Amino acid sequence: MTITKGDQPSDESAAPAAGGESADPAGSRPATARDPRVSAMTLSGLIALVLGVTAAVLPVPYVVESPGPTFNTLGQDNGKPVISITGRDTYPAEGNLNLTTVYVDGGPNGPVSVFEAFSAWIDGSKAVYPQELIFPTGVTKEQSQQESAVAMTTSQENAVASALKELDIPFGQKLEVAELSEGSASQGKLKPGDVFTSINGKPITSLSVVQDELAAGTGKPAVIVVEREGKAVTETVTPARSDSGRFILGVLLKYRFTFPFDVKISLEKVGGPSAGMMFALGIIDTVTPGDLTGGKHIAGTGTISPDGVVGPIGGVAVKMHGARADGATMFLAPAANCAEVSGHVPEGLQVVKVENLDEAKRAVELAASGGDTSGLPACANN
Repeated sequence: MTITKGDQPSDESAAPAAGGESADPAGSRPATARDPRVSAMTLSGLIALVLGVTAAVLPVPYVVESPGPTFNTLGQDNGKPVISITGRDTYPAEGNLNLTTVYVDGGPNGPVSVFEAFSAWIDGSKAVYPQELIFPTGVTKEQSQQESAVAMTTSQENAVASALKELDIPFGQKLEVAELSEGSASQGKLKPGDVFTSINGKPITSLSVVQDELAAGTGKPAVIVVEREGKAVTETVTPARSDSGRFILGVLLKYRFTFPFDVKISLEKVGGPSAGMMFALGIIDTVTPGDLTGGKHIAGTGTISPDGVVGPIGGVAVKMHGARADGATMFLAPAANCAEVSGHVPEGLQVVKVENLDEAKRAVELAASGGDTSGLPACANN
């Protein structure tokens, strides 16, 4: 607020009498004297104003999410193709398969003021959350950016794997021990860098093989063969029971892939895992003849596993607004995010809930063909 000082006299200034004489002939009161009550009220108003302005700019422990730019996985970013493939025939594609982003203010990204938080709260295209729901306590900006970059790299590898699986293109896939959790049941048995080969004699081709075998064993020791420094090592591990009731080895696993051709994704200043599904769709469209979208403008969000499972993400309501603002008419959303989707869909945007890559691909193909998409799965109260 800007306050402009005026030159008007106060209401208590003496008015000139007829003939130009003072209205106070006794001369006991100057013509410019003010009532003390007016001065007190003025001072109180100034103090309230200063306090209000100060409160408006003070930081608060909230995070504000607002729509960020969208990127067409079939297009370019800064003059480079978002998806470039070598070692396999590719086909130019029309239309849009846009990944969506959010701007995040607050937490390690800098403070948010009361005014900013309130303005975002009344803006239907933005979202406000307590800081602790978005960022772990004490996390730095550098740590947040590093975690986001790692998540982006993982999502790209998973996108390639899921796309090739959807297209029935063979590729190599192994599970490697990334680290052991505190108090791990595998302590002294398994080590970071171990590559899983088999469990109870069954070849390990995916994480689900390990999970299913541990569940079937109901806590019995599991015989695990790993490749360690080029040699086969056999270890027997008795799984522990997690708080959720699942039997676990207490190790964090990551995939190690061997793909039949090279896929490079170029996208600057964007991190996190939520673009996985859209990357996978973009890869499918790039390596297959024709246009998957039929020239339509489709956007979406969701993590992706190597098996093609679409997982939930944050900021879906904000991303829908960003997608619609950029011209999208269909939005693919993870089924697990339906609670956040309901009641927040912008006008003119059809939101389709998907649980896996195959469902997402079929929805895009139906839209491309000009078919009736009204029967596609949707979140309640879209």
